[in-house]
Amino acid sequence: MKTGKPEKGFLDFDNTEIAYASKSNKELRHIANLFRLMNNSTLVNLGTSLGLTAMKFNLPLAVPIFKRTIFSQFVGGENLLDCQKTIDFLYKNNSLTILDYGAEGKSDESELDLVKEETIKAIQLAASNNSVPAVSTKLTGLVRNEILESLNKGEELSESDLHDYSKFYDRLDAICKTASDLKVSIFVDAEESWIQIAIDRLVDEMMEQYNKEKVIVWNTFQLYRKDKYDFLQQSHEKAESRGYMLGAKLVRGAYMDKEAANAKDLGIENPIHDSKENTDKAFNDSVKFCVDNYKIIGSCCASHNLESNLYQAKLIEENNIDKKHPHLNFCQLYGMSDNITFNLANAGYNVAKYMPYGPVKEVIPYLIRRAKENASVAGDMSRELRLIVGELRRRGLNK
Repeated sequence: MKTGKPEKGFLDFDNTEIAYASKSNKELRHIANLFRLMNNSTLVNLGTSLGLTAMKFNLPLAVPIFKRTIFSQFVGGENLLDCQKTIDFLYKNNSLTILDYGAEGKSDESELDLVKEETIKAIQLAASNNSVPAVSTKLTGLVRNEILESLNKGEELSESDLHDYSKFYDRLDAICKTASDLKVSIFVDAEESWIQIAIDRLVDEMMEQYNKEKVIVWNTFQLYRKDKYDFLQQSHEKAESRGYMLGAKLVRGAYMDKEAANAKDLGIENPIHDSKENTDKAFNDSVKFCVDNYKIIGSCCASHNLESNLYQAKLIEENNIDKKHPHLNFCQLYGMSDNITFNLANAGYNVAKYMPYGPVKEVIPYLIRRAKENASVAGDMSRELRLIVGELRRRGLNK
């Protein structure tokens, strides 16, 4: 594998010496073994099925097995205190951290309040750490899905639902106000299309209130959807006309199978692009749009795609923009794509790891998505494994 630091202004995402400089030989071997297992879709499906059953019936070995495998690889810890060591470790290696309390799909009021409190605690921790510029949240952790679905359809809420919606709005506003007061960014995750319109409207409202002087609230744009590049442009126009700055986290998307199945059930057009090429074009067009308008759009290229990350880095360089401008950012999931993260960090760009945390049972849905996504995207997983094995070989550990 290639070694040494890249030349000034040049990014080499195959540089494994930089990518895995912080990993011991033992850690690299462990990660290689884990990724080999996750590269087998049959094993992943069997393992997740058995794991869910074990967790459901509180079998004693379930939690330890999860903690020693995919939990330790993709999750920062069970609480904020657990995460601090990893936050400091990443910062030492020039990477920032975006914290995310990994709870979703809640319905009980006490659980919804707990998610709000945990998110506020994360914002408070971020305010005391230069290494944590942002905290992420999912609105499905703050309100029942049924309410978001009704809002999405434009249905009139019942008196009971109006009461619950009011409490939800207060939770979201409390999170955004705390973030604004402490000057920490809050990333609102995108979700399924049948609740996304409601989410977009709420996030726009929060941006208009809190993004007057600084990009505090960020919406997430899933560019595998056919309508989202246009929606990004419309969101920018709306922000300009109403006097606030747009926060835009750019992702490809995570619900492809669910969206296709839902469209088929309803007999409607699939909202997802018909080809990967179209998704890639929409994503890269969005990257360019945000870089072209970086003075009034805060953007984050939240991607594991080599070409998209390289494209944004080149645009920043070609336009002679400060690599450390707070409106131009990169992000990858904790536990994945270290070749992208640490080579970007080494070259001086703003880059962060998106780090979920929470009790094992809370983050199981997230972990299962990671495992299944990795197993289904054979090219990405093969590349990840190839790089790790290549670094082992470079160190003389895997002949």
